Amino acid sequence: MPTLSEADSKELLATFGVPFPTERVVTTADGAVEAAEAIGFPVVVKLGGEGIAHKTERGLVRLGLGSAGQVRDAAAALLAAATPDDGEVHLLVAPMLRATRELIAGLHADDQFGMTVMLGVGGILAEAVADVSFRLVPITRVDAEEMIDDLALQALLGPFRGEPPVDRAALADVLLHLSEAATAHADVVSADLNPLLVVDGRPVAVDALVEVRP
Repeated sequence: MPTLSEADSKELLATFGVPFPTERVVTTADGAVEAAEAIGFPVVVKLGGEGIAHKTERGLVRLGLGSAGQVRDAAAALLAAATPDDGEVHLLVAPMLRATRELIAGLHADDQFGMTVMLGVGGILAEAVADVSFRLVPITRVDAEEMIDDLALQALLGPFRGEPPVDRAALADVLLHLSEAATAHADVVSADLNPLLVVDGRPVAVDALVEVRP
């Protein structure tokens, strides 16, 4: 199945209200520096494109860049790492957000029941605890709230390491927005928000990947 670039995935989901940080798409190292200076250091720089789905596995992400020189060097290295199979590429420059809690959310088509919305615990705990909840699209706010309540690790959603509790209404909104996107776009096969960071209590998606039918 074709996969949209991260930038295009985010653009599609953002139109339905999914929260993303302010980011810029550029094509040169100098452009990356200008974007980083506008966003404010530290930043993340990623290589993106229609042919690039698994950036982390290929080392196409640079984190915590704190100066113009670091951004320029990282951007040049990322552009040099592109292969002919990647097709047309670009650089995605985003603020470096830090969070002690990570969730995952998305859309997944079940062979028997159809499209579902998913919410789960992310980060290093994701594979260890497999703490996830699903509902069939379309969902209501009550469905979204129940999905949040379904998670076993409720302590992660309360006050945590000096941070405020998760804004459950805002988290429910993310699930509703995903459901709305699936309803509006029948060609969407799957969508992943991973990670969905909890920043000052509010969910912010820092990565997105949408898969569509040809």
